[in-house]
Amino acid sequence: MNNGDFTKNTIEAAIRLGLLLLLAFWCFDIVRPFVLPVMWGVIIAVAVYPVFTRLKAALGGRNKLASVTYTLVALALLITPTIMISNSMIDTASVISERFEAGTLAVPPPADSVKDWPLIGEQVHSAWSLASSNLEKALMHYGPQLKKVAAALFSAAAGVGGGILQFVLSIIISGVLVANATGATEITRKIFSRLTNAEQGQEYTDLSKATIRSVTQGVLGVAIIQAVLAAIGMMVMDVPAWGLWSLVILVMAIAQLPPILVLGFVIAWVFSVAETTPAVIFTIYCAIVSASDGFLKPLFLGRGMSTPMLVILLGAIGGMMLSGIIGLFVGAIVLALGYELFIKWLNDGEEAVEQA
Repeated sequence: MNNGDFTKNTIEAAIRLGLLLLLAFWCFDIVRPFVLPVMWGVIIAVAVYPVFTRLKAALGGRNKLASVTYTLVALALLITPTIMISNSMIDTASVISERFEAGTLAVPPPADSVKDWPLIGEQVHSAWSLASSNLEKALMHYGPQLKKVAAALFSAAAGVGGGILQFVLSIIISGVLVANATGATEITRKIFSRLTNAEQGQEYTDLSKATIRSVTQGVLGVAIIQAVLAAIGMMVMDVPAWGLWSLVILVMAIAQLPPILVLGFVIAWVFSVAETTPAVIFTIYCAIVSASDGFLKPLFLGRGMSTPMLVILLGAIGGMMLSGIIGLFVGAIVLALGYELFIKWLNDGEEAVEQA
């Protein structure tokens, strides 16, 4: 081959590669708004497929009917708590506004035990005491801080609203995927086979399914259980804005932080307004809810792969920082999946070296 042919072939290869990269970038830019909902839809589909197969069998093997039924039930399970939580926050805001305008809004004084809280006890007790004795003065004194908190809450509420719409889209996508599970699984196997080989392609596919189901059950499932139990307790004790606190507990539980960090403040409020006996019972209940992950996680994680909690924590926090509320869910599972696949790849390399 002379220099002219080499230059010509190099230019043609560069043009073809450039066009392929341009097409790939263009396609990705088009589907980028849907990447996160689709990823979450895939995760949901993989996690619920065993339940879907039982539902399908109960409906006489009718695949489309089972898919539609699953989608409607899943949407109901998402929308109903969302409405309840929204109503809780709206009702609380309305009551506070009405009492403030009527001049009857009163903040109960803090218990002396608040001073014993680590790091923030003195500051919280001081601010709480001022609010209980002179609410208007407290609002004027802490006005700038309250404005920043209110702005952050409004921004978070807007983000949650957008996240709920993404959850709705993801559930619909998962309904389509479970109805076509065989084809989706085969495509996944082919992708892994192209990246590795036929035998490893099946292994990586099975590993992906096991990891997604394990983390979904052992992390997201436990977090939802804890948030629901905490919400029930707060509803019984008529805690203001219990829906908001339940959401905070859900986020913290997914990030592997103990719910007692939030429930501790709720307990202090309950002791300041309720009688001793129900307050003590509520405290014991909250302690059990917060510690429940100690026996729930081994129970659920034992069904699949065991991923280090640090990986889950980094994935949840990083996902939330990157993509908001839905990223909290997707980030934990995607990073766990990447970790398991990476470890599997490392172990396969070790086995290859030993056999050589």
